[in-house]
Amino acid sequence: MAKSLPELQDLARRVRRDIIEMTGAAKSGHPGGSLSATDILVELFFDYMRIDPKNPAWPDRDRFILSKGHAAPVLYAVMAHAGFAETPHDQLNTLRKMGSPYQGHPDVRFIHALEASTGSLGEGLSLGVGMALGARLDRRPSRIYVVLGDGEIQEGQIWEAAMSAAFHKIDNLVAIVDYNRIQLDGFVKDIMELEPLAEKWRAFGWNTLEINGHDLTEIRKALEDAEAAKTRPTCIIAHTIKGKGVSFMENNPKFHGTAPNADEVKLALQELQ
Repeated sequence: MAKSLPELQDLARRVRRDIIEMTGAAKSGHPGGSLSATDILVELFFDYMRIDPKNPAWPDRDRFILSKGHAAPVLYAVMAHAGFAETPHDQLNTLRKMGSPYQGHPDVRFIHALEASTGSLGEGLSLGVGMALGARLDRRPSRIYVVLGDGEIQEGQIWEAAMSAAFHKIDNLVAIVDYNRIQLDGFVKDIMELEPLAEKWRAFGWNTLEINGHDLTEIRKALEDAEAAKTRPTCIIAHTIKGKGVSFMENNPKFHGTAPNADEVKLALQELQ
């Protein structure tokens, strides 16, 4: 499934358009954090992870967990473009409607190709620890990728999982922090400051990398470095912009959990042409 850099950049643009259209049609959802995580998911699904959309239960596949499950629109759009049978592109605008596979948070009851139902924040890294240990016990080559929100990692369960992963030397586990510095209703620094974030992960025994989370080449290099690191899990701190790609949404806490209205959808899509 690997694609060229221009193809990946174009995919990211189209995924961002999908996010705007989906949340606009639903009149609810979380566009800001979906837009900030777009490049990370595009790189994983189309250039790096070992997956087969035609055989989503392939035992040796890599696993992806969107721990910040409220950013479901980006995951749905990426899976639709990847060709998973349960995520048709022409139904994306049924987001959050009754009977739609595209629920407000990822739900395996509606999309069986998902690795986990997520959205109760703080749980994704623990799930990743279990999956990574299971793959190691089964002698499978699978690697586990968990995308975390920065507000989410204020929760204690994250650090329990981080401590466990380092203790067990789970080197097939990668946590990616979508560090856009905005959470539910404000800036992280004003609610519960995370800095010095890289030093915290290193102190917990993780191989820790910092990157520009919108540079596909940097994301790829970090994933390669993570795979080369042995006896330790890796945390990639991806510095991102909330609402990336839409000028009036960028760094705007309003669009954490507020959908664009009809006029805003039109403006955003013009910017993303």
